[in-house]
Amino acid sequence: MILPQRRTRTAALTVILALALLPSPSPALAAADGERWTTDLSRVDAEDVNVRHTRAGLRLADPRPAPARAPRSVAAEGIFLAPPRTLARPATRVRATVDARAAAGATAEAQVRGWRAAGWTEWREATGGAVFDRPVTRVQTRVVLTASRSGATAEVRAVRLTADAGAAVSAATPGLTYRVYATRIGLVGEVTANGHTIVAGDHFVALPSRRGLAPANTGDYTARVCTTTGSRCEYAPVWDVGPWNTRDDYWNLSAVRENWKDLPQGRPQAQAAYQYGYNGGRDQFGRVVLNPAGVDLADGTFSDGLQLTTNAWVDVAYLWTGSGPRGVVGDGPLNVRAGAGTGYAVRGLAARYANVPIECYVTGQTVVGPYRTTNRWNRLASGQYVSHAYVSAVYGGTVPLC
Repeated sequence: MILPQRRTRTAALTVILALALLPSPSPALAAADGERWTTDLSRVDAEDVNVRHTRAGLRLADPRPAPARAPRSVAAEGIFLAPPRTLARPATRVRATVDARAAAGATAEAQVRGWRAAGWTEWREATGGAVFDRPVTRVQTRVVLTASRSGATAEVRAVRLTADAGAAVSAATPGLTYRVYATRIGLVGEVTANGHTIVAGDHFVALPSRRGLAPANTGDYTARVCTTTGSRCEYAPVWDVGPWNTRDDYWNLSAVRENWKDLPQGRPQAQAAYQYGYNGGRDQFGRVVLNPAGVDLADGTFSDGLQLTTNAWVDVAYLWTGSGPRGVVGDGPLNVRAGAGTGYAVRGLAARYANVPIECYVTGQTVVGPYRTTNRWNRLASGQYVSHAYVSAVYGGTVPLC
């Protein structure tokens, strides 16, 4: 989780991040060289986290440093989330120009994601050009501000974007499962990286990369976390960043992994540092890594979903990297059962907002739920079923009969 920081002095250093030079934008221009637009940075609302807009530009609202409490990040962070933009035509690449002034120790970065039939892509840094695995029809932009030391500050004056179809399409990341070490978040009352205030018995997870960070009250990026025996699983949204690192999307191929590209796919940097002395046994912030954690679990996920009593190895699937139909759990946590009825054993939980992969459906016990009365039960995986009465929406394709 990224907590705010305080600054004592500012040594202003003007940095213009302009890796993609664009002319002055118009609100909606679809020209031969791409569709261009400008993000309205003044529209700060409840979806944004620790940012404010002033005459000088977008900046951190509270720049105080976080306590140096491992394994949380020690950097201040703020996130501005723009509304999604529907493109005039599909695109495979989005480039950004960020006009910013930043002091040493502060960063300002524009990131984008794209919508296609299978859902949202991961967030990608856009100043060098974000390339998607297939054409996208909508694009959402966010601006991430960070400060790693007192006195650092950044002000973003403008973010200009262009979308086109001129780039080569990158390979999709395979939907794989990795065994990683899980720790418990706790921190009731504190705020996650996406602005969610943690409550007792909460249901979400944290991963050490912003690339899979879902906006608050969404499950756009959902992880399935199971005990190593497979006896219990929880489907939970990714609402925080950590443990240890903030740029370690270890589930991705080395070619697209943000940092630590020499590590095997599926091995968190913290695990490599703790077990093998990688990077001198330290994380990206230079702290000595005290455990090999690759995922953090909110208290409800930890104790109710998985019924863990201590930190443990778990099997994690990063569901947004897969494909096929997805169901949105509109009310939860919802019991995941071993069969199509409430008389079957509970195999775990699906948190509210989780986007769960649906393999097929069967008919079973009729259930009265918040969205419908139905005898349809969705099979999420072998031996895992949820009632369709609690699923608010389905996207990504047609669900077949089992």
